[in-house]
Amino acid sequence: MATYKTQIQWGGPNADWHDDADLTIVINNRAGVVPASGLPGTGTQVSWSSPQGNGSVTFFEDGNRFSGSAQFKGEGPVGYRGTIKP
Repeated sequence: MATYKTQIQWGGPNADWHDDADLTIVINNRAGVVPASGLPGTGTQVSWSSPQGNGSVTFFEDGNRFSGSAQFKGEGPVGYRGTIKP
């Protein structure tokens, strides 16, 4: 399981970033993609879609940070990034 402090960005690539809700991820199948006791590997990509919104992120620095985009219910698309919480 990995929990990240997240930020969103709207208004273009040079706009300010704003704190958002934490993101917690656990994905297991035959092996842990995002294991219960670790972080996703560098280059791991995760995408999701639900009635509450959708997103797509890529992990870097041995899973210590991610970047990508998201769109939450009733809102437009935003830049989305996060750093692992200690």
